[in-house]
Amino acid sequence: MGELKVTKLTNKEDKANYIFHLLKDIEALDYMITNNLVEKTPIRIGAEQEFCLIDNEFMPNGNAVELLDIIDDEHFTTEIGNYNLEINLDPIELKDNCFSQLHNQLTKLLGKVDEIANKKHTKILLTGILPTLMLKHIGIENMTPIQRYFVLNEAIKESRKQDFNIHIKGVDEVNLLHDTVMLEGCNTSFQMHLQINPDNFIDSYNWAQAISGPILSVCTNSPLLFTKELWSETRIALFTQSVDTRANSFLLNEKQSRVSFGNDWSTGSVADIFRDNVSRFRSLVTTEFEKDSLEMIENGDIPKLKALSLHNGTVYRWNRPCYGVGDEKPHLRIENRYIPSGPTILDEIANMVFWVGVMMGKPKKYDNIHEKMNFKEVKSNFFNAARYGMNTQFHWDGKIIPSHQLILDELIPMAYKGLYKMNVSPKDAEYYLKIIKNRLTTNNGSQWMVKSYRNLLKTKKRFEAIQILTSSIYSKQQKGYPISTWNVIKENTINKLPFNTLVKHVMSTDIFSVDENDSLDLVINIMQWKKFHHMPVINDEKQLVGLLSWTDIEYYNNNPHNIENTVKYLMQKNIISIDQFSSTTEAKTLMKKHNINCLPVVKENRLIGIVTSNDI
Repeated sequence: MGELKVTKLTNKEDKANYIFHLLKDIEALDYMITNNLVEKTPIRIGAEQEFCLIDNEFMPNGNAVELLDIIDDEHFTTEIGNYNLEINLDPIELKDNCFSQLHNQLTKLLGKVDEIANKKHTKILLTGILPTLMLKHIGIENMTPIQRYFVLNEAIKESRKQDFNIHIKGVDEVNLLHDTVMLEGCNTSFQMHLQINPDNFIDSYNWAQAISGPILSVCTNSPLLFTKELWSETRIALFTQSVDTRANSFLLNEKQSRVSFGNDWSTGSVADIFRDNVSRFRSLVTTEFEKDSLEMIENGDIPKLKALSLHNGTVYRWNRPCYGVGDEKPHLRIENRYIPSGPTILDEIANMVFWVGVMMGKPKKYDNIHEKMNFKEVKSNFFNAARYGMNTQFHWDGKIIPSHQLILDELIPMAYKGLYKMNVSPKDAEYYLKIIKNRLTTNNGSQWMVKSYRNLLKTKKRFEAIQILTSSIYSKQQKGYPISTWNVIKENTINKLPFNTLVKHVMSTDIFSVDENDSLDLVINIMQWKKFHHMPVINDEKQLVGLLSWTDIEYYNNNPHNIENTVKYLMQKNIISIDQFSSTTEAKTLMKKHNINCLPVVKENRLIGIVTSNDI
């Protein structure tokens, strides 16, 4: 979709024209497959690298368009968030030292943008979800100012007709309503492409589905969102909900999400997968068309199937079938979309070697996998891997097998065989697969992140801990050693942030509040039980309307008959509050000026935290 100038489908003529070309594209694909026009050999690999742009305080930096203009390289393109960019690597034949070549190209391209970014006080970071992302970064004002993103946003919102309800529960919980698809911009991936012989596409596609859970489990790298610890690979849940065109009232039926693992094994040909997509999901956008695809074939030209590719670009299967044209030859490939970015380039290439190796190394006993495995078990494997990472127990070949055992005993040997079958250099195979093997006895990305974050939380508040964590990821990433060699951050490793401290760094967010109509006797007991010196008071709209202090309570205890027994008659209504992004110096000055020891932290008059003199 990124190559096309798109507009929203609005009038009947546009819709009719688009559907005409979409149906012609499917006919043309059928024709090309039947008449052996689709390339079968050689097999090629490719990848897309998404990455984050951060400032010197490790927060998102929305200067992607500016950097892209300076880079001036066709390998680079935008993402929906103005703090992300993407690199499209060159396709390369699957043989010899192809993975080392891919590794070298990616290193060179990231080095190029890194050099330019540094001059703009910007750093680049490889991570599945940037830990320092906050709600203020996912507004429409942070959308990259390119037409196709706004068109897609409007089309999905119009289809859905209500805000997006994001609810993800892990160790912590995120539950929010949001009015744009910008939550998609929280996700950064390392998308891997493998060309597939059209004669074997369905069997290969079903195999890709079968191995998704075990492959994902060792590659997870996105456990945190908005400072909350959620799934091992939170991207899976977040992306599914962030572009869901289904209204909530319809979620109990069988209608499938646009971001999906699928509901059953695939059958027929690859064209049948596209037919299924077209049947399930209505087109959201359109573009300009020159002539229909069948006419082009009759004239000896190879069509790009623009309508079909555009539709496919708005249906996000975790294993997505793709059609493309290279050197005037059409080809088919599987795009693996579930692997996160990071923790290092080396880890990403190792993930790719592992996946490609297992794809090509499928033993004969797993031919026609759809007849040998239950699809619901395979789907369960995938989502369990997203939740639990390497702690997952997998349904595999009629048994329940732990992740470590399945990967070590069956999948890594299978990967070696697949790579050698494709004449990949033994040096490449050994070097990269050893990185996967080493994770099994140490940590993958999400394990390292969770352990480090929990340690930091023993002595830090969430926001400070998340910033320190991100700075550590950046520092270790720069050295290039794989995640299995990273030492977990200890709780007292870093004592102070290397920049100004904000209220958000020190405020408490696990706060109690009471209603203005609550009983004073109850509130007094709560404050005594919890040893609170201050209690925020909210109204029915959840807005901050008052503050109750221990001084007020003492006054009430000394004058119990002079005050009605509800909070609103005793609370202080003239509240001095502060913004979360104010400096702690400003907070300290306010407290001193007003002779108080507590400041409610508010956002749009909603209470989001408390900062006290002890916190300062």
